[in-house]
Amino acid sequence: MRPDTQNWVDTALYDLETAHYMLTTRRYLYVVFMCHLALEKMLKAHVTENLQAIPPRSHDLIYLIGRSGLTLPDTFLEFVGKINNASILTRYPDNLREAIEEYPRSVVKAYLQQTEEIIEWLRQALN
Repeated sequence: MRPDTQNWVDTALYDLETAHYMLTTRRYLYVVFMCHLALEKMLKAHVTENLQAIPPRSHDLIYLIGRSGLTLPDTFLEFVGKINNASILTRYPDNLREAIEEYPRSVVKAYLQQTEEIIEWLRQALN
């Protein structure tokens, strides 16, 4: 594995851990944001290995999947599409109060759990 690939993996896991801290401090929008960021970085690890080059500068998870050479299970793809759209709202909310109401604890816990499942699958796929 390339050193830069390992760095993407390490930072993805760091961001996933940060999502857990954001959950305990009730910063729910940031849980979703960090989940997206962790998935983005883990996908960039795959893109790095697939292309043997620095991955493109993109936050679009669907695009990164395409560049990674991976075929994700349909259930994962459905969630990735959902969190890909959510990341814009959590990154740049037009109305903070509405955004907070859209992502209560129960919703973000589910996002975090699904993110963990996909991250683990992606880690296994690197080996």
